[in-house]
Amino acid sequence: MLELAGVSKRFVIRHNPSLDLKVRVLALFHPRHRERWQEVWALREVDVHLERGESLGLIGPNGSGKSTLLRIMAGILLPTRGRVAVSGTVAPMLELGVGFHPELTGRENLYLSTSLFGFGRRQTDALYDRIVAFAELRDFMDAPVKTFSSGMAMRLGFAVATHLEADILLVDEVLAVGDRAFQEKCLARMSEVRARGCSIVVVTHDLDLVRRFCDRACLVVEGRIVAEGAPDEVAARYCGGGVTAEPVHAF
Repeated sequence: MLELAGVSKRFVIRHNPSLDLKVRVLALFHPRHRERWQEVWALREVDVHLERGESLGLIGPNGSGKSTLLRIMAGILLPTRGRVAVSGTVAPMLELGVGFHPELTGRENLYLSTSLFGFGRRQTDALYDRIVAFAELRDFMDAPVKTFSSGMAMRLGFAVATHLEADILLVDEVLAVGDRAFQEKCLARMSEVRARGCSIVVVTHDLDLVRRFCDRACLVVEGRIVAEGAPDEVAARYCGGGVTAEPVHAF
């Protein structure tokens, strides 16, 4: 369903930038006014594959490149090097309320979100009640999304993403928000879509979630996958500390 081969991603950070003409002229004579560039490699030589109906957990420290990796899978970012092959449609749930317009109502955002996946009004009409019921937001759908709490935005975004019948679902830490009952409801829904053949990638710091839900896990450190295999073993390696960015053999 999805394959990344030798994927690397470089970002360029600009220090001391200025659009002021006077400052740019001064920079010709005074080094302290000159713009400086810094290269940051968020990912280096990453290989990932995902089979149909498989769930993959991505774990690792903050800033290790997990979210960047998910955005490349979603096609939001292009790799600097390497190859990405995707078979089927992708539904990304990458951050709370991503793609929602704060001034639009929940109802308007729902229709906007489904239209981005090629759904017509009639198709969305047929899904609307199911999505709203799952999100438990029926009394709030005509309010602007800017009035939603983070938990409410997560509920709506998750409900939309998991009712699109996509082939691949990408989830980034959204289950960290909301009460325990709704988290369990989300896990049950993810199990349903996986049962019909949807492949799922989950970025999370919740190692229990990875152990319970994922078929396989990858440990990402400093932009590299340093361990891959059974969730219990990869989670144990992460908890054991001492992980480095040097590649190791998969479990």
